[in-house]
Amino acid sequence: LGQHLARRLVQIGVTDVFSVPGDFNLALLDYLVAEPGVNLVGCCNELNAGYAADGYARARGVGACAVTFTVGGLSVINAIAGAYSEGLPVVCIVGGPNSNDYGTNRVLHHTVGLPDFSQELRCFQTVTCFQAVVNNLDDAHDLIDTAISTALKESKPVYISVSCNLAGIPHPTFAKEPVPFFIAPWSSNQLGLEAAVEATADFLNKAVKPVIVAGPKLRVAKAQKAFVELADACGYPIAVMPSGKGMVPEHHPHFIGTYWGAVSTSFCGEMVESADAYLFVGPIFNDYSSVGYSLLIKKEKSVIVKPNRVTIGNGPSFGWVFMSDFLNALKLKLKKNSTAVENHHRIFIPSTTPLKRENDEPLRVNILFKHIQAMLNGNTAIIAETGDSWFNCQKLRLPENCGYEFQMQYGSIGWSVGATLGYAQAATNKRVIACIGDGSFQVTAQDISTMLRCGQKSIIFLINNGGYTIEVEIHDGPYNVIKNWNYTGFVDAIHNGEGKCWTTKVRTEEELVEAIAKASGECKDSLCFIETLVHKDDTSKELLEWGSRVSAANSRPPNPQ
Repeated sequence: LGQHLARRLVQIGVTDVFSVPGDFNLALLDYLVAEPGVNLVGCCNELNAGYAADGYARARGVGACAVTFTVGGLSVINAIAGAYSEGLPVVCIVGGPNSNDYGTNRVLHHTVGLPDFSQELRCFQTVTCFQAVVNNLDDAHDLIDTAISTALKESKPVYISVSCNLAGIPHPTFAKEPVPFFIAPWSSNQLGLEAAVEATADFLNKAVKPVIVAGPKLRVAKAQKAFVELADACGYPIAVMPSGKGMVPEHHPHFIGTYWGAVSTSFCGEMVESADAYLFVGPIFNDYSSVGYSLLIKKEKSVIVKPNRVTIGNGPSFGWVFMSDFLNALKLKLKKNSTAVENHHRIFIPSTTPLKRENDEPLRVNILFKHIQAMLNGNTAIIAETGDSWFNCQKLRLPENCGYEFQMQYGSIGWSVGATLGYAQAATNKRVIACIGDGSFQVTAQDISTMLRCGQKSIIFLINNGGYTIEVEIHDGPYNVIKNWNYTGFVDAIHNGEGKCWTTKVRTEEELVEAIAKASGECKDSLCFIETLVHKDDTSKELLEWGSRVSAANSRPPNPQ
């Protein structure tokens, strides 16, 4: 069974499994180690193993982690919930109790002390799209294949629990060379597709200055290519929602920036909200992406394209119409209309560079990101941690093929350390540049150790501003101040002379320029950790605006009864 599961993971493209050992999964881990196509990556804790599988899935299309029963499962579940919210297929494998213990009144360790082994399963039911409890060899192959195929089809995590005594037992259904894994593609309801395309084309062709806005569900629908082809054909301006950044080529001539309501890229929000029709492809409208529900978008002017549904204005709505099919058909029906692009060119003023600094002036955040912008190319990827890095990284202009990831829907602080580990392990052709705040780093810092064990060469900018700055701008209090660490000393202690690692602290622009030059040159094959010390009130103007609006949304009084 263990060999069969390992080979299935290799077939779907998983060559690294992030794990924490425990007595219930040890025998299964032996088979993952023995599989030539799998590299078992031992992590410092289950939460980071889950975050690493999340980051890996972003780069590779699917990820996997392996933990032990309940104490491991309930530790990794926060990361699995984040992957669920972001639409990422992650296979979460848990070593379960001996198959003979099911149906008995025995009390096992790693449980809450009841003869009921379903607590972990019940928790995972809300954050996975399929749950397989493998405690019988006869249906093991069916449960494993169904779980994996469901993860890939639904683009959501799945849970597979494998009894600890089954991993080494053969069964006739475990062929030495499994039948190649195949998932039949979904196809649209043809009549619904034609009707949706006709109605949308009629709606958009009547508009004077329509725009097109990309959202995060482009990834779930695997429709990035179809989106670009539609944009080329229609000539509309292209904007991207914040959580969709990185899914649309920003070097496209019609790209106008990030649409994020009141904190949009300059001239982008105005173009979108003044349009007489907008085509939203794969959007998520939540309180964060809508800046506290303050978007000036009118439903009657919008076409909303979900992964499997299209809704035009206040109606009609067409189900079982898949995004790629719809975009490919729509591009043939839309008239070219570059009015809004021309309007944008007329009013656009390029963003200014930060004010000239004084000699030895303390480093400012806008200076830091000016230099990070200059580091970007097609062989880099940005990981932006929850916090002010959301806003500063959102303003970076991504060159062709430059990766970009952040976790906006779930917004779990500390996500980026594990995600950097996983993304770098999957995308070996890119150098990851992670922007992490000090508060977030303290949550998950120890898996810097795993990055070193794996020989990764990421560049981590630790932005030390003395606390939870994003929380300060929503609602301040003494709980937002954290204990300052010697962050470079911490990483040096983890390094302990094993592996390639270089750390430095920077306080001025001159020191930053020197650090980036060394990280890009002499230390290009090392993990580089650059601690930047900035003022606690040095934030982006977008965070100030966003924080006040989210605060207002959070503090709305109860409706009258």
